[in-house]
Amino acid sequence: MSSVLRPAVSGKDPVTASQDLTTVSQDPTTVGAYRAISSHLAITPPVSVVIPAMNEAENLPYVFKTLPDWIHEVVLVDGNSTDNTVEVARELWPDVKVVEQQGKGKGDALITGFEACTGDIIVMVDADGSADGNEIVSYVSALVSGADFAKGSRFANGGGTDDMTPIRKLGNWALCTVVNKKFGARYTDLCYGYNAFWRHCLDKIDLDCTGFEIETLINIRVVKAGLKVQEIPSHEYLRIHGASNLRAVRDGLRVLRVILQERSNRRALRSRSHSRILSASRGEAS
Repeated sequence: MSSVLRPAVSGKDPVTASQDLTTVSQDPTTVGAYRAISSHLAITPPVSVVIPAMNEAENLPYVFKTLPDWIHEVVLVDGNSTDNTVEVARELWPDVKVVEQQGKGKGDALITGFEACTGDIIVMVDADGSADGNEIVSYVSALVSGADFAKGSRFANGGGTDDMTPIRKLGNWALCTVVNKKFGARYTDLCYGYNAFWRHCLDKIDLDCTGFEIETLINIRVVKAGLKVQEIPSHEYLRIHGASNLRAVRDGLRVLRVILQERSNRRALRSRSHSRILSASRGEAS
């Protein structure tokens, strides 16, 4: 896997610049794989964007409008929409890969989408129009510069949100504080779904929940796996059409349950490791 970030050739169109850049690298695995982002920047890793959607036909035009044309693929996970979500997606992005969700919940949709991705980098984007696709370059830049996981943050310097009530902000802060203290993380935002990571990270974090708490689970298990995390300032906009399925109290309790379960699992793992050490020591002593 290459993580090369090179300047594009100034004064040439993206395709020509991308082709010329392949002559710079001596790595045969990167030949012909450069994707020009601008006149000054090109990348080699293919980028997959996963968008879970259910009845988001009215919002998809705003979502797709901001997606950069240099991404490798868009994977739309359709959660049994009753409107024309799929038709709109195919009209807006003819090469979109549509995957029908068999289960229920955002977590299940994301897991389904991850399995369908073929890119080296995976970006998670919501379908409600709250995320700006132009920010993807910041996430990708962080990954090709050495991070394993690029985590969006509305509360990092330069970030912001138009879509959080005071009670949700307080809840997010409280849950984030608990995760930082219990798992040694340094997050400024916990419950945010705009993230990106190298595909190989999926081999180190098991994802086994189906609801909105999937984002918290990912954040915790990334830290537990010892992966390098870099926060990316991100601005969250208001949902454009429709109503969110998010419920602050209900989903906050589900997030808290995940945190407590992961904490219990960590204690159990430490206890088993300590027992093995003691058993080995006793064996040597005898």
